[in-house]
Amino acid sequence: MPSCCCTPVPWPLCRARRNCEILILGAFPMHVDEKTVRRIARLARLKVTDAEAKNLEGELSGILNWVKMLDEVDTTGIEPMTSVEAMTLRQREDKVTDGSIGSDITLNAPMTDDNFFVVPKVVE
Repeated sequence: MPSCCCTPVPWPLCRARRNCEILILGAFPMHVDEKTVRRIARLARLKVTDAEAKNLEGELSGILNWVKMLDEVDTTGIEPMTSVEAMTLRQREDKVTDGSIGSDITLNAPMTDDNFFVVPKVVE
């Protein structure tokens, strides 16, 4: 696992990494360049200075490589999960209904016609 330049702690766990100017990039197989940082910032509508862009290069590279390390985890035989607890969602019958309360919904409307709202014509 790559380490930070200022501490022997693995880079993803280093709390001082924001202060680091140089990361051991040789250990990172994936590197985000300044052009990519600026593109991401523009898409996110963020104003990024030159110093921030240089810092974000290392941070984004580290994040992507930390995620890449998850590829090394053997997940064979493990079911994908959508929740911490195994649960089955309640399902209702898939049929179209009016809810049987159309008259209640239109009860306070100023004008109705057969449980439909009547509104003034706005388009000629």
